[in-house]
Amino acid sequence: MEFVLITMLNGLSYGLLLFMLSSGLTLIFSMMGVLNFAHASFYMLGAYLAYAISSKVGFWPALVIAPILVGLLGMLVERYALRQVQKFGHISQLLFTFGLSYVMLELVQLTWGRVSVPYLIPAELNGALFTLFSTDFPIYKGFMMLVALAMLGSIYLLLTYTRIGLIIQAALTHPDMVEALGHNVPRVFMLVFGGGCALAGLAGVVGGNAFVTEPGMAATVGSIIFVVIVVGGMGSLAGSFVASLLIGILVTFAVALDYSMAGLLGKLGMVVTPSTPGYAVLNLTIASSAQILPYLLLILVLIFRPKGLMGKRES
Repeated sequence: MEFVLITMLNGLSYGLLLFMLSSGLTLIFSMMGVLNFAHASFYMLGAYLAYAISSKVGFWPALVIAPILVGLLGMLVERYALRQVQKFGHISQLLFTFGLSYVMLELVQLTWGRVSVPYLIPAELNGALFTLFSTDFPIYKGFMMLVALAMLGSIYLLLTYTRIGLIIQAALTHPDMVEALGHNVPRVFMLVFGGGCALAGLAGVVGGNAFVTEPGMAATVGSIIFVVIVVGGMGSLAGSFVASLLIGILVTFAVALDYSMAGLLGKLGMVVTPSTPGYAVLNLTIASSAQILPYLLLILVLIFRPKGLMGKRES
């Protein structure tokens, strides 16, 4: 019981961090049809900016300032670069964002070096939130979960109950009509792109010190967030939320299970030796193959439900 509850809480905290990352990419794709390959780089930039700002003025100002700076950078990228590339089609967009991710990586390495930086959890959030079956659950993981849920609620309220949210949703399906009504659709696109980048930056602020802030952090999560949005459904915010939690729980439970087929066969009285065919495969543990599971889930979803769990958009 202790194992299940603690692992479930850890899985939820990891899944909510994935949602913080994937939500911005989902909004950008659903609004603009752009798959931003540099999205994880904005996550990395958010972590590094938070490290630089927190070392001067503390973590709490960094929690606000770093995502804003990342969002402003995203708006500049959309306005003066991506918008010029869009007219050449989706392939040009993909190539541009792919190249942008490498430019951002090199700039980060030139500024902060190629090794990890000491971006630490603030002292007031460093400790146990509660103790369950003699196991402590960290305050910071609870804080991460709270930030992710607050972000989800804010996005829902913004898109559902505000004027700008209604304009965004209308521009998604009828951009020409929205423009005919006097709204600046390119500006709306710029705000959405910047907002999506800001959400990635926020994920970097709260995730960079919980894990490791180093140049490879973008590559670590870059592929998994695309798995999340495909499994959840391209352009579906609710689907990204469900898929994030599903993948977070799946990976966390798998990492904690140190079982192999060889061990199972041993319990059944069948001895596995090095001469046994497939010896290496039989000795693979669930924990050692945990990182493969999201991609297996992706393959299964693409085979049996190509639009994703809650997807509606086909392109």
